[in-house]
Amino acid sequence: MNCMAFPTVTAVQGDITRAEVDAVVNAANRRMRGGGGVDGAIHRAGGPAVLADCIARFPGGLATGDAGWTTAGDLPTRWVIHTVGPNHRAGETDRSLLSSCYRRSLEVADELGARSVAFPLISAGVYGWPLDDAIDTAVETLSTTPCAVEEARIVAFDTATFRLVERRVAEG
Repeated sequence: MNCMAFPTVTAVQGDITRAEVDAVVNAANRRMRGGGGVDGAIHRAGGPAVLADCIARFPGGLATGDAGWTTAGDLPTRWVIHTVGPNHRAGETDRSLLSSCYRRSLEVADELGARSVAFPLISAGVYGWPLDDAIDTAVETLSTTPCAVEEARIVAFDTATFRLVERRVAEG
């Protein structure tokens, strides 16, 4: 698919499992078998079909910085794009790996024909990526990666994080 424009990046406060978009991005772990945080929430809300598709499509897991897709199961979206963020707490501090998560997710979205995609702040939870840099990386990468995705929503669960994301998106 030709990548001809940049997505509009928006900030949204809410539950990513309820996002009515073409695809939601899951901050997955390398095993691709579900986990905690966003990963656990997406697997719980999507039901067993998401895990079954992860096992079928990614029998050996997925590398840090890469992305792939599965069915969305019971989620109100068509696809789940899984990406493995770097674990800052475990010493994975290369920012290019975090940027790659967003770029690869947009590439997968293009392959699927998705026009609207909801993203969590990848690696900003249990993986301990510093919040300000996680937000900067998300906004910078999403707003400068040419693709056919029209809207890239950054979904923040809590009000304080939403306000930080909203401010950074407004700055451009």
